[in-house]
Amino acid sequence: MFCLSNRRRRSRRPTPSPHIAEIPTPAPADDDDAPLCSICSALDIRTILQNGLLKENALPLGNLTDILAKQDQCGLCRLVSIVIRRAWHLDKQPSIDIGGIACALYARECGYPRIPDYIPVVLRDICHRLCIQTSDRPREVSTAIASAESNFMLDIQLLEEDASKVGRTRELHGRRVGRDVDIGLLKRWLHICENEHGEKCETVWWRDTGEVLPKSVRVVDVLSMAVVPAPRSCRYVALSYLWGGMGEDYWTTKANLKRRSRRGGLDASVLPLTISDTIQLVRLLGERYLWIDALCIVQDDPKDKIMQIGVMELIYGSSAFTIFAAVGTSARDSLPGIRPDTRDPQQQICKIQGFHLAVPLVLPREAIASSAWNTRGWTYQELMLSRRRIFFTPNHVHFECAEDVWSEDVVAERMDVPWAMHPLRYNGAGGFTFVYAPPHWMRTEYMEHYMGIIGKYTQRRLTVESDIVDAVMALINAMTKGSNVAGGEPGEAFRYGMPMVDLELALVWQPTTTVSYLRRVPADENTVLWPSWSWAAWRGAVQYAEVSIFVDMQVGGVSPWITQSLVERWHIVDDDCQLVRLDVRRTGRMAGSVEEANSGPYVVPNGDIDARQLITENAPLRPGTLVFRTSYTRFNVIQASDVVGADTDANYAIYSILSGIPRPSTLVGRIILPCSTLSPSSCEFIVLSRAGHDVGLYDEDVLGKRYVGCMLYVMVVQRMPNEERMERVGVGVIFEHAWPNSTVEVKTVFLG
Repeated sequence: MFCLSNRRRRSRRPTPSPHIAEIPTPAPADDDDAPLCSICSALDIRTILQNGLLKENALPLGNLTDILAKQDQCGLCRLVSIVIRRAWHLDKQPSIDIGGIACALYARECGYPRIPDYIPVVLRDICHRLCIQTSDRPREVSTAIASAESNFMLDIQLLEEDASKVGRTRELHGRRVGRDVDIGLLKRWLHICENEHGEKCETVWWRDTGEVLPKSVRVVDVLSMAVVPAPRSCRYVALSYLWGGMGEDYWTTKANLKRRSRRGGLDASVLPLTISDTIQLVRLLGERYLWIDALCIVQDDPKDKIMQIGVMELIYGSSAFTIFAAVGTSARDSLPGIRPDTRDPQQQICKIQGFHLAVPLVLPREAIASSAWNTRGWTYQELMLSRRRIFFTPNHVHFECAEDVWSEDVVAERMDVPWAMHPLRYNGAGGFTFVYAPPHWMRTEYMEHYMGIIGKYTQRRLTVESDIVDAVMALINAMTKGSNVAGGEPGEAFRYGMPMVDLELALVWQPTTTVSYLRRVPADENTVLWPSWSWAAWRGAVQYAEVSIFVDMQVGGVSPWITQSLVERWHIVDDDCQLVRLDVRRTGRMAGSVEEANSGPYVVPNGDIDARQLITENAPLRPGTLVFRTSYTRFNVIQASDVVGADTDANYAIYSILSGIPRPSTLVGRIILPCSTLSPSSCEFIVLSRAGHDVGLYDEDVLGKRYVGCMLYVMVVQRMPNEERMERVGVGVIFEHAWPNSTVEVKTVFLG
């Protein structure tokens, strides 16, 4: 065999697909040049790497099927095969037709130095990568790449040891990855960030200057092996990992806290591998204090848990860096590369014409996206709030901060000049939402962040259903303080995970179509803890999207907006069953002209509510109930058949809202409802606010041309079992001129 690899032989190998030849596991090899086929032997690798080769001048390599067939006889064909098979996920899609796809080779610059414009950039001073051009890419492949967050580029890199052969320095060339993590490299990454990136990576803008951890927060002293109160302003490291189940055998509890507080009291023998390996890593990095939730929070003390969860944004936001164990499925799995024989980088290297060429390891973002860690609810805020991140994945380690991304297999950290762009720069986990301080005038725009956060967070899973709000509370706290929402008081700014100041906009969340129509009920309780108007009350992912989602289910990325507040006053029943007036931000009428603004037929009902009268009438004042006055009516709905991107297996669907005026079955709006909703059926509607507009939402030929703010956000409600309160069923939009044509009532709504 002629290819160098760190992959070990396996006793069992997967069955190869009938369409794609299998890549055999390479045996140990010497450092001789790999044999080449006639096509590859005609290539001048030195010249291509030294001078580059434009894409339009790419050199033909032959058909992909032929290249795959030659992978055992030709070293370069082998590397090309590995790159394409992995990037295109061919092993997972054996039925894809790759016949007729031709491949060609070119070389592109893989980074741009951040140097002044007046200094000429010499082409030969820039690292080049070999790139594979294909004549076609099947649609299924593009879908798989996007889903896995893989690299669309098909690259092969020159290792740093041979960079001088083409007159280059080591920057941006490939780096060999060993079975053990290079601790010195990790230290170098931290040193560069802490000493050269300045305030961008040091300051957390939403945290008050001088704000420190409360005295009740504990840390693990990895030198004395004790759980101790965090020394004031101490430097410490945090850990983000998977529990993977209960851990009573290693948790800190009331029974063992006193013992663990003494020197040597933390028994390493009971700790799972992720935690014990992290303790060892922290020692190797020269750090002393480490925060781990299972050890630093007393797990059977509810008061301690509430207090610690309440300052989680400080815990992760104040840590010097966070170690992310994005590997395995539980705390029982080791941290790859810390102890011997726990990592196999699977780095594929071949010596071609005297040059050591390697297939780049998977991008950091792909390694993270495919991890079980990335599916868990609690880990999302741990990611978002950490200033510096060291990620452990199965094959390699990478570092992220607000300024850069570095990995073990690419020499991308600054050497002579900083890089404006390199292959890893924008391919990390990203999401440093709370590192950059927005301009003062944009502090009220926190809702854009909020809506994006909820959309991503709710895609994740929780072991304990009752954690649904707690697991994102740190982000909410940071958002509240940073944007000074409700005076910076999280308890006033948010309730049940929903912002009270911008309640009108928050109410228009939508379920993704594939989630189940099920209320979230804690495993140990028979009653729900969250009102139906909050996304937290329902299982599965939700999203915030503009009104075009009602005609195209595939639309995304654009947030909804309110063009006028249509509820005068909002109230909520607090935990003491008292009716409290909410300070909800009101939006004035948005319109294309003054005439347009004054022509709308919808009249906002008087919002006065007499709390004393409600008590006298024995109204259903249960905690979490929204109380407000709005207009109410009924419309018929029928499942729409003209929706782009509709999924026949979905649990939610778009329904058309129909009216008999001015003619039977006139389309007056659209709404997303559970597929269990009978089609057709009559539903109860209430008005929430004025929405944007888009084509296809109603019958313009019958009802007239659309205009800015012509649609009303409405909610379908139903009576809760054995109660007088109503609950949310779905949110949609109705053309405002259709509303007064129905039998409208003004009601005081009790929305539970």
